[in-house]
Amino acid sequence: MGSRPHDLPMPVTAAGREGLHALLSAPDRSVVALDFDGTLADIVPDPDQARAHPGAVPALAGLAPEVDSVAVVTGRPAGVAVRYGGFAGVPGLEHLVVLGHYGAERWDAVTGTVHAPAPHPGVAAVRAELPGFLDAIGAWQGTWIEEKGQALAVHTRRAADPVAAFAALREPLAELAARHGLTVEPGRAVLELRPPGTDKGVALTEFLAERDARAVLYAGDDLGDLAAYAAVEKRRAEGLPGLLVCSGSAEVPELASRADLVLDGPAGVVALLAALATALRD
Repeated sequence: MGSRPHDLPMPVTAAGREGLHALLSAPDRSVVALDFDGTLADIVPDPDQARAHPGAVPALAGLAPEVDSVAVVTGRPAGVAVRYGGFAGVPGLEHLVVLGHYGAERWDAVTGTVHAPAPHPGVAAVRAELPGFLDAIGAWQGTWIEEKGQALAVHTRRAADPVAAFAALREPLAELAARHGLTVEPGRAVLELRPPGTDKGVALTEFLAERDARAVLYAGDDLGDLAAYAAVEKRRAEGLPGLLVCSGSAEVPELASRADLVLDGPAGVVALLAALATALRD
């Protein structure tokens, strides 16, 4: 790849090294896209208490002016990610984009507004049915429901055995979702019931096309990020250099095994963003 600042970690794959080189060589044609929970924010027992890592906003604000664009791609509602991230009104982040609900919603910093579709009718139906459904199958103890507006999530992290609770719920929730025209997206001790047809891969692919990107970095930590990984891998096969970053977690080995670069959680991601900003300014 040639010379690089010593504090920029080296990807372990040739494709990743090519992606990093392309980003450093042509930052004005490069897109940096990142998941929120587990990537820019630490995973916490109560998702309502999640906040961006203290260094995330300064690192993003330092990097964003050096690249074509920065996008946060998240399963959260776009407005919630903006609030929990502290992204609004930050100098340097005037053109940040947040793609919420797996791309179904979009917040643009330049306008400060969220564009969202009408709610899927199945979400309202599941919202009404889900508490009684969990109680009827004996799964209420230790699980809880997160309201996400365009989706609903059932968390098992507080259960006596989170892994067993997750496994026991997966099939019943898939059947419930299917009855109402929804799909189930598994994550780290969470199962999300949401409308079909949107995922992080679709969102990222559309954003890259919009920006006419010539290089892409994508960082994530969870099963929902596999679709974005697949999108980057597809674009790499078509000639677009890309770097896949895993915000390391022993809970999701599928992501780490496909990443070009595995970092130590949000702190590691923040350090990478800051190092990229420094390298591009020098």
